[in-house]
Amino acid sequence: MRNIRREVLALLGLSLMPGVALAQVAKPAAGKPVINPPPTAKEWADLAKLPDWTGVWTHVRSDQDRQMKTNPPPWNEKAAKVIEWQYAEERAGRPPPLFQNCLPEAMPAWMLVTHNAMEIIFSPGRVTMLGESDSARLRRIYTDGRGHSEDPDPTFHGESIGKWEGDTLHVDTIAMHPQNYIAISEAQGIPNGGDMHIKEKMFLQKPEVWADELTITAPKVLTKPWVTTRIYYRQRLRRLDIVEGTCLEGYFRPAVDKDGYPVWEKISHDPYGNRTPPK
Repeated sequence: MRNIRREVLALLGLSLMPGVALAQVAKPAAGKPVINPPPTAKEWADLAKLPDWTGVWTHVRSDQDRQMKTNPPPWNEKAAKVIEWQYAEERAGRPPPLFQNCLPEAMPAWMLVTHNAMEIIFSPGRVTMLGESDSARLRRIYTDGRGHSEDPDPTFHGESIGKWEGDTLHVDTIAMHPQNYIAISEAQGIPNGGDMHIKEKMFLQKPEVWADELTITAPKVLTKPWVTTRIYYRQRLRRLDIVEGTCLEGYFRPAVDKDGYPVWEKISHDPYGNRTPPK
């Protein structure tokens, strides 16, 4: 996969140095249009016409559990055997550590199984989704009329292009890592294997109830596209704002080094993510 940032810097005769932003060096030539022009006053005003998705949203676990029983993914034979083994391991007290490595839960697992709060922010040409659980929970859904990149590099959350149709945001996501799980719980899931494509319809079912209908196509592990919906409740209380969440913080504890400076000391964990009891 090509890396556009490196290509542009190479054309300008510059190396990819830490702290050098592409916007600082890739200046448009005289007479050429700016690639990302600043938002106009009308574009900011148009945001008021969109549905109200402000506030903090939390996942409805009971609805997720119900759907897992009534509408499971159409796994292929190989994937179904792995899922069956994962269920058996969880029942035996050895849940497979799908998300114990502190990498982002990524798409589509973020939308399918997360139990952490989420915030949605509108700005001209973009819908931004922020989550609190792993400090890398960030989705950008571009609504400025662009199409997908010609050859996008895979990422944890993929490249999401959105289009408003009335009060519903239609989102098309490609270019996700093949390692991203299609997860049905925090202990059951299969890496998508590549070529995954996700389409979403996001809308308010009620003023305080937000829905995300996902159609997941993953030919390496699913026999057909899987259509499923996830429901979120809005939390208005200020004390329920999302907070900074750093997954790795749970693997360290405050300590003091030999010189008296505050440091983080590593905590031993077993393969399932549980803290190892002190001897």
